[in-house]
Amino acid sequence: MTGLTSKGAATRDRIVRAATELILDRGVTGMTLDEIRVGTRTSKSQLFHYFPGGKSELVGAIAGYQNSRVMAAQQPWLERLDSWESWQGWRDAVVAYYSNLTHKYCSVTALVNDVAPTEPELAAQVSAYADQWREDLAAGLRRMRDGGLLRPSADPERLALTVFASLQGGLLVMQSQDDIEPLAAVLDGALVMLRAYAAEDGAAGSKRGTART
Repeated sequence: MTGLTSKGAATRDRIVRAATELILDRGVTGMTLDEIRVGTRTSKSQLFHYFPGGKSELVGAIAGYQNSRVMAAQQPWLERLDSWESWQGWRDAVVAYYSNLTHKYCSVTALVNDVAPTEPELAAQVSAYADQWREDLAAGLRRMRDGGLLRPSADPERLALTVFASLQGGLLVMQSQDDIEPLAAVLDGALVMLRAYAAEDGAAGSKRGTART
């Protein structure tokens, strides 16, 4: 939302942060605007002033905020995926982030799954976040291939898709079982899979980044 004063931007940010905690606990469909208004200590007029599109616009802001937190938690590794050590660091950062969460709806995708079918613009927004995350992984794998750590025949985009799909599946099982182990297991498996595409010289290099099994 543009054109806000610094005070207005701070108020909107406060609402988004407070509403995020509420919706991550109960899901999008489990919270009404009235409950969000009470939980964020916001008047009805104030809520619609900052989010004239109503609940859909607020959920979009929440998805953006939550996505920024998830991306920040993966740094600096996500921008440095050019070695086996960096991939291990990335794996550990992801597991650490989700290990510290107590929310049921911890992933951005899970957050909007219930409303995305009827909210195409929101679905497109979340899809863009997912596409960027997958592209960050693919960029790292392209650097690995260009640096001689992956075989020339390796397909960074397809490998990134496999890693990303494993990650999302691990998040869903983690959520249903309330246990971090499914996420840790699928990420370990993803790193083993990537190692299978290591160039001969790259595989003979540093062993510190070997995936845990």
